[in-house]
Amino acid sequence: MEQFSDYGHAIMSLALFGLIGLLLSPISAARKSADGVTAGDMPAADYSNASYRLSRAYMNAMEMSGMFAAVTVAAILAGAGPFWVNLLASLFLISRVVVAFVHIRGIGKENLGLRTMIYTFGWACCVFLGLMAVVAVF
Repeated sequence: MEQFSDYGHAIMSLALFGLIGLLLSPISAARKSADGVTAGDMPAADYSNASYRLSRAYMNAMEMSGMFAAVTVAAILAGAGPFWVNLLASLFLISRVVVAFVHIRGIGKENLGLRTMIYTFGWACCVFLGLMAVVAVF
């Protein structure tokens, strides 16, 4: 596994993002249960509702998890520049922690506010990771 040793921060970011999702899952489920939401259902779409925001923070993390894993693993396996892969994966992880905090706390506007800007930053990190993988292959 020595060939992957230069990608330690990216690999750590993958693992920590997985743990974030695993942490948000039972917290979201417990909150929904306490609010009387039937298992498998979503709370009413109301940004002022803490249960809804927590559930959306979890679902948003799940929506990004596959893409983040795909582009990060592809960049690592393609041998893209370790400095940039580590940096972008770490920045993505930081952006996801911040966006979850902003989402759960209900900071800013529901749409096109701080949460959207932070989400877009993390999304751009994934785009660059994917492009780096493609370039590294050619």
